[in-house]
Amino acid sequence: MGTVSTHHLPTVHPQRIERLRGALLSADFTADGLLDLLGAPAYAALGRSETVPALRATGGDGALETLVRLFLLQRPVAAERAAAVLPVDDCLTDGWLVRAGSGGAVRASVDVRPYGGPDGEDWWIVSDLGCAVGGAGGIAAHSGAHAGGTEAVDTGQGGVPRSELVLGVGGASTTLAGITVRGPVGRVLDLGTGSGIQALHAAQHATSVTVTDRNPRALQCALLTLALSGAAAPDAREGSLFEPVRGEAYDLIVSNPPFVISPGARFTYRDGGMGGDDLCRTLVEGAAEHLTDGGYCQLLANWQHVAGQDWRDRVAGWVPQGCDAWIIQREVQDVTQYAELWLRDGGDHQGDPQAYAERYDAWLDEFAARKTTAVGFGWITLRKSGADRPSVIAEEWPHPVEQPLGGAVRAHFQRQDFLRATDDAGLLATRFRLAPEVVQEQVGLPGAEDPEHVVLRQNRGVRRATKVDTVGAGFAGVCDGSLSAGRILDAIAQLLGEDPVQLRDRTPEAIRLLVEQGFLEPVGEAGA
Repeated sequence: MGTVSTHHLPTVHPQRIERLRGALLSADFTADGLLDLLGAPAYAALGRSETVPALRATGGDGALETLVRLFLLQRPVAAERAAAVLPVDDCLTDGWLVRAGSGGAVRASVDVRPYGGPDGEDWWIVSDLGCAVGGAGGIAAHSGAHAGGTEAVDTGQGGVPRSELVLGVGGASTTLAGITVRGPVGRVLDLGTGSGIQALHAAQHATSVTVTDRNPRALQCALLTLALSGAAAPDAREGSLFEPVRGEAYDLIVSNPPFVISPGARFTYRDGGMGGDDLCRTLVEGAAEHLTDGGYCQLLANWQHVAGQDWRDRVAGWVPQGCDAWIIQREVQDVTQYAELWLRDGGDHQGDPQAYAERYDAWLDEFAARKTTAVGFGWITLRKSGADRPSVIAEEWPHPVEQPLGGAVRAHFQRQDFLRATDDAGLLATRFRLAPEVVQEQVGLPGAEDPEHVVLRQNRGVRRATKVDTVGAGFAGVCDGSLSAGRILDAIAQLLGEDPVQLRDRTPEAIRLLVEQGFLEPVGEAGA
């Protein structure tokens, strides 16, 4: 499997891993069990890789406390205490546990983190020690230092080169899992699988799952994650981007790629090794030839804001021919904030100040050379539609959304199909229904006869808000699926004393926007 090490990672033995899984369940080493044991504050802190609150809560010798100290806090445990909870001989044989010194203690070789599936499943995500996402010190904080004490060494807790470490579950992973379109499909590709969380989700609704990564350690962690969680083994292939699946097509492609825009490629898990945002661009551009008709590709991405260019046009320009796209920018950071975020992630702030300043300079030099003023983060969803007039929407939406969002993503593309296939006459002949949990807000000065403006607001899905005029508000309020849009407009024209023909002529654009944004749902044509 290439030149990158997979030492210190366990192996999969079907019977023994099933016994280990049974032991974890018996001890309630689950997401719910952890929450009950630790309490909400310590549980949340553990998710941020802050261990002190959990250490304080696990001083006893109960089964669950033992497993938390072993696999999450990575503390040695007496072999006798471990044997009361785990099949220790199995775990030593397969490498889940190793001997800790000469005192008869054992310790974990990997981080095993309980994770609750969308339907209440008890799963576990396997990653390298000290690589839970979100710690204040960054990944490098788990490393030692050279004798001079000025530079972090290049290995993590388990002696693995930092450039090869495999991270556990973080906010990005759960976000991608939440926005992914779910439903029975044939083939799924998890490109850049990491610890395998996307593949684990996909295994629940796909006939077959292929995982790729350029880091063999990641492939092994993904195999461990799925096996320990009781999922079928995926087809694991080493390589970058679409190289391992050349000539193959999938119904769903998901990717949380190494999208960080950085000078160089220090860490496999985050740095793509291409200049600027070229890795994300290359992934998007190459997706179409690996999608079946109607297939989706969903990924997280960073993109540059380049001086003199609209980011929407830049990123929309990546979309391949024959694909619809929905691009949502969730966050923007200026180049200094962005550099500082990833310098902390690498632990550079804890080392030599001069080295930190030089690395900071290198980031800013790279951005200056590319005329980058800021970096956007967001979601990109492609659907292979084959349409002559593809729908490519790039927008900014930094506000809270309701996860999981996969159903809303699918509905978005279904609405694009409807709008593309329906001319204005057809639109006016269609019956619409107001989407569930849409409310109307009227904003104006106290005592004023009329509101300054009316806002429709969704309380589900993307949770959009949009301003409408009197006609738009009245139209949306009447839409219950019983009358066609044209008949509703005729009634509004009569109430307002307007020419019904002119109202029919000028309103379809506003109706299209309400449909596109999910406020109105087409029910069928009048009489149908």
